[in-house]
Amino acid sequence: MKRRLLPTLRPMNLTQDPIGPLIQKLAIPASVGFFFNTMYNVVDTWYAGSLSTDALAALSIAFPVFFILIAISNGLSQGATALMAHALGAKNPREAADLSRQSVLLGLSLGVLLTGAGWMLGPSMFRMLGAEGSYLTLSLTYMNIIWAGTLFFIAQSMINATLQAQGDTTTYRNLLIVGFFLNLLLDPWLMHGGLGVPAMGMAGIAWATVLIQVVGVFYLVYRVMGSSLRWSLRLGDWKPQWHLWQSLIAQGFPAAVNMMTVAAGIFIITWFISFFSKEGVAAYGIATRIEQILLLPTIGLNVAVLTLVGQNYGARQLERIYEVRQTALHWGLAMMILGGMLLYPMAETTMAWFTDSEAVITLGADYLRVASITLCSYVILFQTVFMLQGLKRPMVGLWIGLYRQIVAPLLVFYGLAYGLDWGIDGIWWGIFGVTWSAALFTLIYGKRILKKLTALTPSQ
Repeated sequence: MKRRLLPTLRPMNLTQDPIGPLIQKLAIPASVGFFFNTMYNVVDTWYAGSLSTDALAALSIAFPVFFILIAISNGLSQGATALMAHALGAKNPREAADLSRQSVLLGLSLGVLLTGAGWMLGPSMFRMLGAEGSYLTLSLTYMNIIWAGTLFFIAQSMINATLQAQGDTTTYRNLLIVGFFLNLLLDPWLMHGGLGVPAMGMAGIAWATVLIQVVGVFYLVYRVMGSSLRWSLRLGDWKPQWHLWQSLIAQGFPAAVNMMTVAAGIFIITWFISFFSKEGVAAYGIATRIEQILLLPTIGLNVAVLTLVGQNYGARQLERIYEVRQTALHWGLAMMILGGMLLYPMAETTMAWFTDSEAVITLGADYLRVASITLCSYVILFQTVFMLQGLKRPMVGLWIGLYRQIVAPLLVFYGLAYGLDWGIDGIWWGIFGVTWSAALFTLIYGKRILKKLTALTPSQ
C-alpha cells in the first residue's frame, strides 16, 4: 500500500451539505484567524512604541502605504476565490486548477511591479504624508523591507484563495495564529538582537513580518498539494494563460479598488474631524478600533458567503444561495444587535480603557453610541457585496465603495457639520446615514439580482 504523504482536506460538499453547518465550518475559523491577524498588528504597534515615539509614528504613517499592498492582494484573492468556487460548483475542476495556477502567476507578476514601484515612489509618498528627517528615515526603513517581501504577501493571498474556494478556512486560521505567536518572539529578538543576530531596531519589526510571510507561503503550498486542486509540476502547465489573467483581473480589480476606497474614507473622516480638535481625531481612532473588534465575528460570515455563493452559483443551485444569504444575514444581524445593546451603555467605560482624557472619552463615547445603531448596516452591506462577488458581479462593490467612502461623505459631512451646525456630531451622524443608505441600496439591488437570476434559470 502507498502511504499518503500529504494531508487531505476534510471532505465538505458545499453544494449539497446543509447550509447552517457549512456556514459555521467556514465562518468560525475565518473569524478566529482575523482576530489573531488584528492582534498581530497590535503587537507590532506595541513594540514600535517601545522603541520611540518616532518609530510608532513611522509605523502609523506607513499603514496607508502598506494598505495599498493589502488591498491589491486581498482584492485579487477574492476574485480568484469566486472564479475557482464557481468552476468547482459547475463540476469543472480542470478550470479551477488552471485558475489556481494562473492566479499565483498573476500575483507574483504584480508583486514584482509593486516592489519596484514601492522602492521608487516610497520617499515621495511619505513626504506627501508629512514625513521628514528621522521620521522619514524610519518610515522608509520599515517599508523598503516590506516592499522586498511583496511577492510573499501576494503569494499568501493567492494561494489561500485556492484553499478557500474548496471550503478550507482552517488552514489560513492556523497560519494566522502561528504567525501571531512567531511575531511575539521575532519582534523583540530582531529589534534588540541576540544569539548572533545584530540589533536591527525598526528594521527588525519589518523583517519579522517578511520572515513570517515566507514561512506561511511554504505551509500554504504544502496544504494545496494535499488538496483536490493540487498543482501540476509540469512546466507547460505554468505558462501564462492571458484569457484567465483577464478574468482574474476583471473579477479582482474592482474588489481591490473598493478596499482602497476604505483608506480614502478614513482620510476624509479624519480630515473633517481635524477642523474641530485633535481630541476628536484621537477619539475617532480609539472608537473605530473598538467598533472593529465588535465586527470581527461577522468577517468570517463574509468569507462563508463568498465561497458558498460561488460554488452554488456554479452548480446553478439558486435556492441554496437564497438560504446562504438568509442564514448568514440573520446570524450577523443577531450578533450586531447584541453587540449594539452592550456597546451603547458601555460607551464611556470602553473608551476609558484606552485613555484618561475626559474630552477624548466624551467624544469617543458619542461616536460609539451612534455606532451601536450602525453596526447592523455593515453586516447587510458587506455580506451583499460578497454575495455579488460570488455571483461574478464585482463592480457593484466598487461603486458602493466610491459612494460610501468618498462622494457621499464630502457632501453629507459638510452639510451636517456646518450647514446644520451640528459640529463634530454631524460627522458621527453622517457616518450613520451614509452607511445605512449604502447598505439599504445594496440590499435592494442584491434581491433584484437574485430574482432576475431565478427568472433566467429553468426550474430543475
